[in-house]
Amino acid sequence: MLVSEQIPPENQPGPESPGQVRRTAALQLERPIVTYVLMGVIALFFIAQMLFIQFVGFDFLAALLSKSQSAILAGQFWRLLTPVLLHGSILHVGLNLYALWILGRQLEGIYGHWRFLVLFLVAGFGGNVLSFIFSRYNSLGSSTAIFGLLAAEVLLILQNKQFFGPRARPMLSNLMFIFFLNIAIGLTPGSNIDNFGHLGGAIAGGLFAFLAGPKWELQFGPNAPRVQDTRQKSDLWIAVLIVVIGFGLIAAVPFIRF
Repeated sequence: MLVSEQIPPENQPGPESPGQVRRTAALQLERPIVTYVLMGVIALFFIAQMLFIQFVGFDFLAALLSKSQSAILAGQFWRLLTPVLLHGSILHVGLNLYALWILGRQLEGIYGHWRFLVLFLVAGFGGNVLSFIFSRYNSLGSSTAIFGLLAAEVLLILQNKQFFGPRARPMLSNLMFIFFLNIAIGLTPGSNIDNFGHLGGAIAGGLFAFLAGPKWELQFGPNAPRVQDTRQKSDLWIAVLIVVIGFGLIAAVPFIRF
C-alpha cells in the first residue's frame, strides 16, 4: 500500500509549494518476499536439473517442462509457463537470478506481492507463447518473465513521470539501452538466445503494466500529502484476462485447421 510518512500535528507545516510536497510525500515499499521465493524456487529447480543429469544421465525436468513445439502441439500446454523455472547452465541461471534480484526488489516493493507475482507469470506465459509460434527450437529460462519486468519498469516511469522529475529521462534511456542490447546480442550469429521469448515477455509484461501497473496521484490528508495508487482490483483482473486471452488466442493459431 502506498502511504506517506506521518507528521505529528504539532509539527504540521503550513501551505507547501510543489517542491515541498514532493519532499514530504513518500512511498512505503513492501518487502520483496515473492522475489526471494521465486529466486529460491528457480535455484532449487536448477539444482534438481543438475542432479538428474549427474545420476540419471539426462535433464529429466527439461524434457518434461521446457518449451517444445511438438509437445505443446500434442497437448502439453503447461510448457507455455514452466520453462521460466528451468535453466541450461550456471551462467544462464546466475544472470537471470541477478536480473530478477535487481528488477524484482524494485518492482515488488511498488507493485505489492500478488500483483508482482501475476506480472511475472503473465510475462513468462506471453514470452513462451511467442516463442512457441515463431521458434521451432526448444527453449527454457526465466528471461521471458524478466523482460516483462523490464517493460513494466519502463511503463511505471512513463505513467508516473511527474513523480520522477528530471530522473525520468536517464532512467528510461538506461532501461531501453539494456533492452536493445540484449536483443542485439540475441541477433548475433551463433547465438542460441530466444529473442521471440524475450519480445513476447516484454509485450505481455508491458501490456499488463499499462493496464494494471501503479498509477500514482498526490492526495492531501489532514497531516501530510501522500502518494496513492489509483488502480483498483478490477483493473488487475481485467488486465490478466486481456493478456491471457490475447496470448491464448495467439497460441491457438497452430491448432486451427482451415
